[in-house]
Amino acid sequence: MVLAVRLRKARALPAGLALALAAPLLSACFAEPTPHEAVSQFLVGWQSGDYAAAAERTDGDPKAVRKALEDASLQLDAASIRFSIKGLTSDGDNADAKFRVQVDLGDNNPIWSYDNDLPLHVVDGSWKVRWSSKVIHPQLGEGQRFAVKVSPEGDQPIRQPIEDRNGDALQQDATLYLAGVYPDRVKDPVGVCERLFQLTGFAQDRLLARIRSAPPQDFVPLVTFGAKKYAQLLDRLEEIGPDLVIEKQAQPVAPAQPADIIGRVGAITAETMQQLGGPQRAGDTIGQGGLQKAYQEQLTGSTGTEVITYDLKTGEQVAELARWPGRTDTTSVRTTIDKGVQRSADLAVSGQSAALLLAVDAPTGQIRAVASKGFDQLSDGLNGRFPPGTTFSIVAADGLLAAGLDPGQKLPCPADRTVGGARFQQAQAQSTPQPQTTGQPQPTGQPQAEPPAGDTPTVTAGFAQGCVTALASLARRVNATALTQSAARFGIGQDWRLPLRTFSGSVPAAAGDAAKAKIIAGQSVRVSPLSMALVAGALASGTWRPPTLVTSPATPDTDSEVAPAPAPRPVTLAAESLTKLRALMRAGVTSGSATAAAAPGEKVYGVSSAVTFTETDSGKKRQRHLNWFVGWQGDMAVAVLAETGDATVAPQIAGQFFRNARTAA
Repeated sequence: MVLAVRLRKARALPAGLALALAAPLLSACFAEPTPHEAVSQFLVGWQSGDYAAAAERTDGDPKAVRKALEDASLQLDAASIRFSIKGLTSDGDNADAKFRVQVDLGDNNPIWSYDNDLPLHVVDGSWKVRWSSKVIHPQLGEGQRFAVKVSPEGDQPIRQPIEDRNGDALQQDATLYLAGVYPDRVKDPVGVCERLFQLTGFAQDRLLARIRSAPPQDFVPLVTFGAKKYAQLLDRLEEIGPDLVIEKQAQPVAPAQPADIIGRVGAITAETMQQLGGPQRAGDTIGQGGLQKAYQEQLTGSTGTEVITYDLKTGEQVAELARWPGRTDTTSVRTTIDKGVQRSADLAVSGQSAALLLAVDAPTGQIRAVASKGFDQLSDGLNGRFPPGTTFSIVAADGLLAAGLDPGQKLPCPADRTVGGARFQQAQAQSTPQPQTTGQPQPTGQPQAEPPAGDTPTVTAGFAQGCVTALASLARRVNATALTQSAARFGIGQDWRLPLRTFSGSVPAAAGDAAKAKIIAGQSVRVSPLSMALVAGALASGTWRPPTLVTSPATPDTDSEVAPAPAPRPVTLAAESLTKLRALMRAGVTSGSATAAAAPGEKVYGVSSAVTFTETDSGKKRQRHLNWFVGWQGDMAVAVLAETGDATVAPQIAGQFFRNARTAA
């Protein structure tokens, strides 16, 4: 078998190594009976796969030598073999060449290097290699063969679990099906590999090479199937016959909620094999998203490799020639998720509307739950980009209060107002917001509740009711820098350094009153539910803290030599402003748009907003109606996002969650 045409990936060896053999060939002009030409021609023939030419330079039977050299390459499943001559000595009709062998075991396995001696003597006036099996390796005896053993007994890394904050697993065991063979029992290895290639796409020659290089009596897993795929292919697998053996293996691969955050796990496929950075085999698993993918190396490590010799008669191992243990120091991943809180969140979003609830622990910023129906917990909950509507006014209020705004100041809430040339309209009480016709995403405002008899509209009332026209008018009371600084104090626009992709929010530059008004009203701003839950957590605890999802290990183990940048530092909010901000949030539940978040006697803080905006997806525009709630009860801060025109849904979900969580506790 010619190595040059084998369909596998071989490493590029250092240039000096390849030239070490070529140099004497180019410059040598030795004639027999000197041994140089015999050494060079033998090693070149072996290296290039011209085993017949190599055999001619030995004193052994040409057919036997040719077969021994070819078998050695097959048994090692070698991507390439390289040689470098280290020295040559001669004494009369005998000589000895010292050379180094470097075998690329391929498939991300290490390069195996060893030194050997090449004995020579003169036969009928020509130098010949004195043939024995030790020419191939000094420890390879007659009647023995090489084998490459992957993950020897006791060294197979088992996928570790992802855990919640209390150490409970966030996935369940699922059965994987390993299709493989026992090399010394299989009658038609070529046929088995051909059929598996047709079913899976795994390269036929790679499967066959794995069989030929494995210890004869060991089970060699070739392909792994999940339960669904196995059921689909069962009849066709059975048609392959008794040569193919199916073994079951339980692995923790079925994610519990939050499933999108935890991530799903799949079996190694022909495609994913190329994505992995270490020696892998069937039976290994790969994270396909979420934390399972981010922490792949910590959860699984990498398989070990041994080069060994076996006795062909007894089938017993004779010697271990080389060993690479792989990475076996696998660790579980401890998250901040609380299974009890997660169950409460899952129940709360189980209604008719598509909804997402993200809960954080206010004193720490730790993510306790991400529950969803019709939303993706990762791409929408952590990395979503949504207009927050008037719920963002709580962030803007921080800057407004610093600028001297009095929450008790009179502030009318007209149906229509123009600020700096931009028109704002306050939606009337209704279950479905009116569509907007402007090109920019335009929140509709919050359905306006009537103030109590005798009350005069104030800043507090406008905030509690989510009156977009009232809030927009405050743009003249604050400069753009103050708004930007307030957003930064609440972590908007910062790099949170979570192990998963997240969006902390964005606030555009504001050149005039119209731009500032759109920021205060949450029209031009973009946030994720996580960023808004952290805003609520900052108001509840008095300090904004960056989010935490994983507590151990702190960061995914990567090959990067650059230390990751530290997470943002906590920001303590000004005490005077904090008292006023909390009062505004309390008003949102007691007399404002978020009253559905609390039953009588329940101390809940929060605001709600209805948003209608147009987004472009794959070149097509669609209008979306969203309903937000941002608030907290006790130490549990939440952001709820519902896909509905009913402005009461998000507060109702939040209220149900708070009650569920209290009951569970």
